Amino acid sequence: MDTILKYFEPDKAAVELFIERLNCHPILAKLLTARNILTVQDAESFLNPNFENLTDPFLIKDVDIAVKRIYTAIENKEKILVFGDFDADGVTATALLIDFLEYCHADTSWYIPHRIKEGYGLQPDHIKMARDRDVDLIITVDCGVTSFDAVRDAGYEDIDVIITDHHEPGPELPCALAVINPKRKDCGSCLDYLAGVGVAFFLVMALRKFLREKGFWEDLNEPNLKDSLDLFTIGTIGDMVPLVHINRTLCIAGFKRIRKGTRPGLKSLADISRLDLTKIDSDDISYKIVPRINAAGRVSHARICVSQLTATDRISAEKTAGLLDQMNTKRRKIEQEIVTDIEKKLIQNPHLLNKKLLFLWDDQWDPSVLGIAASKLSKKYFCPVVLLSTGNGDAIGSCRSINRVNIHQALTESESLLVKFGGHAMASGLTVKKDNLKQLHQRLQNYIETSYSHHDFQKTLTIDAILDPQDIDIQLAREIDQLRPFGIENPEPVFLCEDLDVVSSYIIGNSHRKMTLERSGSSNHPLEAFHFNITDTDNLPVYFSKIAFKIKINKFRTNTVQIIIEDI
Repeated sequence: MDTILKYFEPDKAAVELFIERLNCHPILAKLLTARNILTVQDAESFLNPNFENLTDPFLIKDVDIAVKRIYTAIENKEKILVFGDFDADGVTATALLIDFLEYCHADTSWYIPHRIKEGYGLQPDHIKMARDRDVDLIITVDCGVTSFDAVRDAGYEDIDVIITDHHEPGPELPCALAVINPKRKDCGSCLDYLAGVGVAFFLVMALRKFLREKGFWEDLNEPNLKDSLDLFTIGTIGDMVPLVHINRTLCIAGFKRIRKGTRPGLKSLADISRLDLTKIDSDDISYKIVPRINAAGRVSHARICVSQLTATDRISAEKTAGLLDQMNTKRRKIEQEIVTDIEKKLIQNPHLLNKKLLFLWDDQWDPSVLGIAASKLSKKYFCPVVLLSTGNGDAIGSCRSINRVNIHQALTESESLLVKFGGHAMASGLTVKKDNLKQLHQRLQNYIETSYSHHDFQKTLTIDAILDPQDIDIQLAREIDQLRPFGIENPEPVFLCEDLDVVSSYIIGNSHRKMTLERSGSSNHPLEAFHFNITDTDNLPVYFSKIAFKIKINKFRTNTVQIIIEDI
């Protein structure tokens, strides 16, 4: 176990209070304090969230301007274009806003750019397209905060632009009619953790309220926005934003909606992924649903996903789900070829791993899958990874980082060398002139070397509690499940168990091991355990001095518990 283990020390007074007042398992009480929940009121709000404490959407800067303009467009039958992005967050945001506007009988169309041919965000060429379509109003979702040239050109064409975005804004904002981004420094909503679909949802919340005040719903049933929380949940989990506060509240409601199976597009995606919708969780969305949605933008065109998510016909949704599944298979193949190529380069050039940044480029790499490849390598080598494709024109690439290193800030410090860039602390995209690659590499390397210490590059794992095998039962697993959905800032708890013998084991597939474990010298409480992605299946241990693991309820035998080994 090369990972440095950190042991969480709970607030003992809060733990005792929760055990007494909430009548909960001592481990659940400890896990609540690990989430900085120290009062009974906060604990009850976390475990039983409701809609009473939703932030007023009008607290978001420029929302008031936006809803007035959209209302005018609806009333005057002006042409509205919803402009989205090609990832799961962008397509769910597009589908969510389109669903609402079409319900309002707005004259609406939508557009998703091609990842490679057009790139990210609203561009001047898109304004020409909008002009040719006689568009009066453009609403961006999950993009737009850096689209200065496009917004300027829209003004020349008398096209109003409303930007809804959640990416990091620069010191200046585009001169749009409204720029709705909770990350704006002058926005006091405290909603800066929303994904793009979350910002779109809050715009819809505000618009529904504004339309109510205008008497719009007197002749049309006011829609229940819970119906769109399935889309909110997919996009929010897919974009890996914090699953706390309002995100948690709305995702819990969103899971209830997803499990009903009422949206044909999601139902067919679950079926093709061999998921039981009634038991779907955040892992299923992260590793099954979202990759199939994202695959379209990587190997074909993401517009198929908006059609899928807004489909009302089961047969067409099932057909499209099959296509998305095929695209995902193709994506995995391309991605694996790139990762294999990089691993060979690292074997030939081991010095590349001596630095705190892995920065590589190649003219044969498909830029559409570099983000996933970078993510895999970043997790394996525990350092920021920048991968770029130099096959056509400028170098186009993706960055993925580790928790303590803000790669977006590093790119900001090197902005003069970049054609464009954007993203978050953990993930960013960039375009750079090929002649600047070596200089960019050096500048990023210098920034990271001087801004972060070696402690920031040590892989750590926080242990929430040390358990004996007899502690691990269905009651504990069910109480832990009350903390779901797990994700960023609400991580799945990790436990430690020591001194375990392997009673039986076998390999599943090529690299997964299923085992029965028992405490040495005791056979009273056997544990069913899985260890995934084993690198050496020829030298399997028969004894573990310690294992770090997560506790799961068996989805097939729901009264039994499994453990998933995280580290040994």
